[in-house]
Amino acid sequence: MNHPDTTATLSFTPVVMAGGSGTRLWPLSRTGYPKQFLVLSGNSSLFQQAVSRLEALAGNGLTVNPLLVVGNEEHRFLVLDQLRELKTKAGAVVLEPAGRNTAPALTLAALKALEAGDDPVLVVTPADQTVIDGAAFRAALQQAVEAAADGTIVILGVTPDRAETGYGYIKASGPEAVTAVERFVEKPDLETAQRYIAEGGYYWNSGMFVLRASAWMAALDRFRPDIADATRSAWAARTTDDLFVRPGAAEFATVPAESVDFAVMEKCPGSAAGISMVPLDAGWNDLGAWDAVWQVGHKDDAGNCCVGDAVLADSRNVLVHATSRLVGVVGLDDIVVVETPDAVLVADRSRSQDVKKIVARLTTEQRAEHTAHRKVHRPWGWYDSIDQGPRFQVKRIMVKPGASLSLQMHHHRAEHWIVVTGTAEVTNGDKVIILTENQSTYIPLGETHRLANPGKVPLEIIEVQSGSYLGEDDIVRFEDTYGRG
Repeated sequence: MNHPDTTATLSFTPVVMAGGSGTRLWPLSRTGYPKQFLVLSGNSSLFQQAVSRLEALAGNGLTVNPLLVVGNEEHRFLVLDQLRELKTKAGAVVLEPAGRNTAPALTLAALKALEAGDDPVLVVTPADQTVIDGAAFRAALQQAVEAAADGTIVILGVTPDRAETGYGYIKASGPEAVTAVERFVEKPDLETAQRYIAEGGYYWNSGMFVLRASAWMAALDRFRPDIADATRSAWAARTTDDLFVRPGAAEFATVPAESVDFAVMEKCPGSAAGISMVPLDAGWNDLGAWDAVWQVGHKDDAGNCCVGDAVLADSRNVLVHATSRLVGVVGLDDIVVVETPDAVLVADRSRSQDVKKIVARLTTEQRAEHTAHRKVHRPWGWYDSIDQGPRFQVKRIMVKPGASLSLQMHHHRAEHWIVVTGTAEVTNGDKVIILTENQSTYIPLGETHRLANPGKVPLEIIEVQSGSYLGEDDIVRFEDTYGRG
């Protein structure tokens, strides 16, 4: 492998792991639109913040290579849309056919990075974290990249400011800027966490790693050759479509699901592989539950943090996140209220981690609220199911400029389309017509049709469906720009 980097000029490849599901931030985070793509703090999504933080490392002797994203096939257009908003073009987006946890995901990134014959330093971060102090973050990453250039595996350890039971911990051997890791410890109970803080030398495990691609593969070959071999087989069967790289689905299905920590990192201390840590004191938070969102949010004098339309009285340390209507709270302390158009969560803030129990029940009962919002994002735009009843459904649909839905037909429903804003190009059987504001058309049951936006501004329509069955699976696609069946 080529190691062209020197201490004078170091290059690294940013790797953003964007495949998580964020179940503990339900109902805002859902399988189809998980937390990394949500705006929970600031004006950009957590994924966008992660990308921007890594790009900001350029300078002071560091050069940033093209971005690598590892994510879920289902979210590929969310990734592209959010990168486009940043005016960032990824080097590649590696799409996992199925979730296999972070060790296989990092392995895919390493194999992609090694593809050209180079062996870059990888700066690996989850897509769902937030950092307040950008300068401190950049300083810590600079040290980590320099330490990893010689083949050392480096992890970022967050300086703790409280006894936290929701994080794993790292025991460092000393206070140096780059220090050896003595051991990893699992999420402790409160008494153990308090002891760690009192003793000192313990750090939160941030899940951010800096290492050469070859160093990861060597460690994985040593500790988990089954994951290494199975992932290599999936990589050998990959296909490429522009930025998208798809490992072989059948081969990837055989890859054991394991985290980076369990597969490799926890086995490194005390072995010849070793592992180093750089302390990170930058206002880090993984926003793993609603309590964490409250912790980093802007609060009033009573400790209340509100997003959206909320009115509170005689309440303290409450988090309210309202998305579509007014939420009133009276006489409550340490409570979380999260409102979305189709679901409301009310929880004790100290029990935020247990939201996953609600999601588990929704999954068991096969309820749609755990997978998708009422407003569903698609590659061409979005639709919002604003009303429904027996034999009818009303949707608000937005189509991006230049985008189109598939050429399709339905067996069980007819549709009326009314243009609200923009210009619609409508294929209806063998006719193609142009509709503008306040104009409408009717699509009979069984007719082949397509909706497109030929204009320069977003197209919005109201769609009224009527028929015996209105499910999204009543779609027969004949042509589709986005490769859906």
